[in-house]
Amino acid sequence: MKQLRLDLSFFHSRAFLLLNTISILLLALSCSRPPAEQKIETQRAAQPQANNGQKAAPAFPQTEDGQWTMPAKDYASTRYSALDQINADNVKNLKLAWSFSTGVLRGHEAAPIVVNNTMYVVTPYPNTLYALDLTQPGAPIKWKYDSNPSSASQGVACCDYVNRGAVFSQGKIFINTLDGKTIAVDADTGKEIWKTQVGDINKGETVTMAPLVVHDKVLVGNSGGEFGVRGWLTALDTGSGKIAWRAFHTGPDADCLIGANFKPFYSQDQGKDLGVSSWPADAWKIGGGTTWGWISYDPDQNLIFYGTANPGPWNPDQRPGDNKWTCGIFARNPDNGDARWFYQLTPHDLHDYDGINEQILLDMPVGGQTRKILVRPERNGYIYVIDRTNGEVLSANPFVHITSSNGVDLKTGRLNVNEDKAPQVGKVVRDICPAPPGAKDWQPSAFSPRTGLIYIPHQNLCMDAESVEANYIEGTPYVGMNVKMYAGPGGKRGVFSAWDPVAGKEVWSIQEDFPVWSGAVVTAGDVVFYGTMDGWFKAVNAQTGEVLWQFKCGSGIIGQPISYRGPDGKQYVAILSGVGGWSGAIVAGDLDPRDGTSALGFVNAMTDLPQRTTKGGMLYVFSLP
Repeated sequence: MKQLRLDLSFFHSRAFLLLNTISILLLALSCSRPPAEQKIETQRAAQPQANNGQKAAPAFPQTEDGQWTMPAKDYASTRYSALDQINADNVKNLKLAWSFSTGVLRGHEAAPIVVNNTMYVVTPYPNTLYALDLTQPGAPIKWKYDSNPSSASQGVACCDYVNRGAVFSQGKIFINTLDGKTIAVDADTGKEIWKTQVGDINKGETVTMAPLVVHDKVLVGNSGGEFGVRGWLTALDTGSGKIAWRAFHTGPDADCLIGANFKPFYSQDQGKDLGVSSWPADAWKIGGGTTWGWISYDPDQNLIFYGTANPGPWNPDQRPGDNKWTCGIFARNPDNGDARWFYQLTPHDLHDYDGINEQILLDMPVGGQTRKILVRPERNGYIYVIDRTNGEVLSANPFVHITSSNGVDLKTGRLNVNEDKAPQVGKVVRDICPAPPGAKDWQPSAFSPRTGLIYIPHQNLCMDAESVEANYIEGTPYVGMNVKMYAGPGGKRGVFSAWDPVAGKEVWSIQEDFPVWSGAVVTAGDVVFYGTMDGWFKAVNAQTGEVLWQFKCGSGIIGQPISYRGPDGKQYVAILSGVGGWSGAIVAGDLDPRDGTSALGFVNAMTDLPQRTTKGGMLYVFSLP
């Protein structure tokens, strides 16, 4: 999800005066319900019987230690807990164990992490890191680290001042700050070990993603595609904080760390310096392609897999060509950044379909044999099953209503674009589905090896759009699109789905009033947890989709739930509430619901959210009595 700028004074004083375009003005304007009120609609399909009942399995299962050291739980990004004390039979008895206020009223998208009986929570700006002592009643603060990011970074944050979490490795907690710093903190004492500047807010760069540690490298990407930045992924040495390598996502092969080992599967991704030739002259220098989402790692291949975001500007007429290497997936060696393959999910992106979503690494039966698979529920509306050894697309099935394209050609790997829904200058094109947040944005899915299903939080949004000319000035918005979003078919704006990746079918789904912008976690007790934007934290039967328990939190939920074993041996479930982000900008940014173009058109789809929830910043932790 993009960092949509919410501090209007920046645009009034700088961007609007400088650019004086319609697009900039738009950007500036840029958990137990009583049964009588319960309006959850659950749709179920028969359990697919294809493949003789064979299931997908995690690529490399790990022993459950009761901890949660990274937002995705493991390198395969399963977000699966093998704890089963809380199960489908007793989850109805779940009670609030304790809570903690972060003191911040912006969008809380992070996952808490748990290591050695300590919980670590990083807040949105000002990116304060708390260590909470789980051995003590109520988990008091063990220590607090103030990262002190530059206040000016709020002026170039496109979609709220969010942070998606911390990671633990080698006795250190690693965090990113909004102003483009990566920091290592001693996990026991809270003492700063090193701090490295990786991004430049003067160019419009911010950093909102959760870092990932592989071997002795901390991997970090930038945000800021709506400011015309040039996207990259950077690796820092875990011991010293020195930058080890940086791979850009536009420009010459040398800048993109593309060499002799780079072997894309499809012909359109093969060739020399495509990061230059697939753009108009010099447009790649301000072409976006940022990385602010998720990274997975396959230790057997020693490859990381991650996505690149939309090209800039949104107006596609200003950047003819495929716009490499945006809206796609890179496979790289984490030690030196050497690119191995790339697949472009959405060439010449027309609708802001960033490719930054999670990659779930599975071993899966395909055509009678087990393949090494990467599963990607993508923003453009398709769930991709990709051979992670070479980037070949094995299937791409729609999981939402789509009008912007007509499927994926498995021979060429290309998306079949519906040109009737291409934005045009001077003309409003209507009924484009999905809208810019996509079928699913950054909010991560979970996978259960018990059911073989992927649990996908997502949205049902369409839009009307009109291209306008965008003018580039460093550090100011660079968009070029007027947008109004609204609910898709059926009128519900959110969906929580269970998907069988082997059969390529939905098994069941729950319709929600608002986009399901939280992450998911699934447990060995066959329970799935997720949150809603109006503040309900829910437990669902992983087999059937039945809602088993819910709790009303103080603010809407856009965070990532986790499950862990406490020092008392009990299983706990934790979630941060605090509405905001792009979807909740209307509340977090106090935007006027009468202007549907605010927040790049998201406000038009969320006018009733301020009546359903308020600002907040609270950690909730639950357990059985």
